[in-house]
Order: sequence, then C-alpha cells, then structure tokens
Amino acid sequence: MSAVKIKDNIYWVGAVDRDVRNFHGYLTPVGSTYNAYLVLDEKITLIDTVKASFTDEMLDNIREIVDPAKIDYHISNHTEPDHSGALPALAALCPNMKVICSPNGQKGLSAYYPDVRMDFQPVKTGDTLNTGKFTFEFVLMPLVHWPDSMSTYLRGEELLFSNDALGQHIAGPERFDDELGYDRLMERAGDYYANIVLPFGAQVKKLLADIGGFSISVICPSHGVMLRKYIGEMVGAYARWAASETDPARAVIVYDTMWGSTRMLADGLEADLRAGGYTVETLCLRDTHVSTCMAALLDAHYIAVGCPTLNRQVMPTMAAFLSYVRGLSPKNRRGRAFGSYGWSGESVGIIEETLKALGWEIDPPVKSVWRP
Repeated sequence: MSAVKIKDNIYWVGAVDRDVRNFHGYLTPVGSTYNAYLVLDEKITLIDTVKASFTDEMLDNIREIVDPAKIDYHISNHTEPDHSGALPALAALCPNMKVICSPNGQKGLSAYYPDVRMDFQPVKTGDTLNTGKFTFEFVLMPLVHWPDSMSTYLRGEELLFSNDALGQHIAGPERFDDELGYDRLMERAGDYYANIVLPFGAQVKKLLADIGGFSISVICPSHGVMLRKYIGEMVGAYARWAASETDPARAVIVYDTMWGSTRMLADGLEADLRAGGYTVETLCLRDTHVSTCMAALLDAHYIAVGCPTLNRQVMPTMAAFLSYVRGLSPKNRRGRAFGSYGWSGESVGIIEETLKALGWEIDPPVKSVWRP
C-alpha cells in the first residue's frame, strides 16, 4: 500500500493487515490497518508507527515522500505494540529524534523497549509543539483505552489524530469514510467500540468534551479509515454509546446447548419477545465468537443468556462469554438467565450472578429439568 495524501504536506504512511484475525481475544474478521501519519514542515513529524512486522512497509511509504532518517519528531499517542512496534527501527534511523508522548507513555515505551535509546519529551493536555508552519496540541485521554493514551490536534489544518478512539478494524483499499460508505463504517465502528472502548464510557465523555472546542475537518484514527464526511455521525454515536443508550425494542439471546433443550428454551424466548414487539437476534456460542456477541449487545436493551449445567458449572463457551462481558461491563440493560439441567442445575444461577453484577434489571430466570 502506497502513501496517501490527506492535505498538503500531510500523509497516511501506515500499513494494511488483511490477515490478522484476532486482537487480544477480539475477532477481527476483515483484518485491520495500523495507521501512521507523516507531517512535513521545517521539522518533520511522524505520528505513531505500525506493528513490528510491518516496519518495512511503513518505511517504504515514508521513502515515497522523504528520507525517514530526516524525521525530527515522533508523536507516540499510544504504547501498545500495534502502534509502537516500528519504533526501535525508527529510533535507529533517527538517533536525534525526539519522542513526544504522555508521562505514562514514556514509562510504557521505556518498559517495552528497554534497549532502545529515546529522547523523550513528555507532554500534558494543552501543551503544544511548533514545527515551523504547524502547531500540534496534545490532549491526554487516559483509559481510552490505556493509561498512556493521548490524542493530537493539528491546529490550522483542523486534523485530529484520535488514537484508538473513533476507529474501526477493517482492511481494504479505502482510506476515507466516504469511500467505505456509512453503513459499513458504522458497523465496523460499533464492533470496535463494543469490544475495545465499551468499559471506558466516562473517559470517552471527557474526551468528547475536551475536543468539543476544536474545529475538525478530518479525524485520523489509529485503525481503519479516516473520517471526513461522517464526523458528526461518528461523534454522535460515541456520545450515545458512552452514555449506554440502547434501543428499548431490541433484544439479543446468547446461549449454548448440549442436547437441544436449552436451544428449545431460546426458541421459546425468541417467540415471546417477538410477540412483545422486540426485534430479536439469537446467537449460539457454538457457532459465534464472543466478540461478535458483544457487537450485537451494543445497542440492545434486553439480553437473555442461557446454558445447560455441565459438571455443576456452565459450559466452557458460556464461561468465556460471561468473563468477556463482565470485563467489558455494558450498562443500562435488562437481562434474564435461562437453561436446562438434569439433576443439579447450577448454570442458571451462575449466569444470573454475572448479570446482577453488571447492575442490570433482572427478570425471573427460566429453568427446565431435562427437556422443556
């Protein structure tokens, strides 16, 4: 993939990973991108890098525009290796390069790359960097989604380098939202938010408030396409998701089954919910990854979760789902546990305990001995 011009002297120089299918347990069925951005001025600046295995691709993209050895500043918005993996190679090429990051970013980069010499210049919210014609302003966004995270605003050009906010996991030839299309953009953005950003609603609200005063013409996230047409729609969606707003007429049923009894309960619940006016999506964990279930849960208000009892526990697929959903901690839902059993029946209680721990409104459980 070649470099892509965003504005005069500003370029996307990242990499497209069409093969990645798992991001720390989160399914990425259509790959991802690792976005890095080059800004030419009296001093040359690179914003973020790429996963280590894509270092050569990034450097080749930069060479289309300028010798990478001439980079003066590297702005590291996030420490995670999909953002910083090429930093050791970059530091070797640019021994006098200054690394701009948050204070926690300096700690993280020093720990990840203890043998790499870096000249750190930590910043806080409101600090600026002037490179000649351009001025960058920094906004710390801790826990969206790591403690070191920050975003960078390019004054005058009205570009926001938003880090892991407002992005998507998708690999393709498109670099901008209007090339991808609204429906596909929001599908991938919702999937991304549900599996990565969801636990940090309070921090997202603060970030949206912090950038609310910026005039923004392009949002440049760390993954996925850049936003130039649907900025308002994406920011509005983030505001709703951060506030845990859900569709009161949308329901999701997540279950697994051993001999079909719990599936029969799921079918019955689906029929009852549809009769009550709900739109229902039913997902079996035997065939559906937990991250796909989370994407379905993002806008749904009613969640029914079911599983038979196995060895006085839930089935392994359900244990994984319960652990995953508890970590992401969706709020403002109504839930119900259900399941079948032969002689002890602990699974429904285990599920209900998790739903209660999430603070959901809970309907009475549905249990069946043997077949319903």
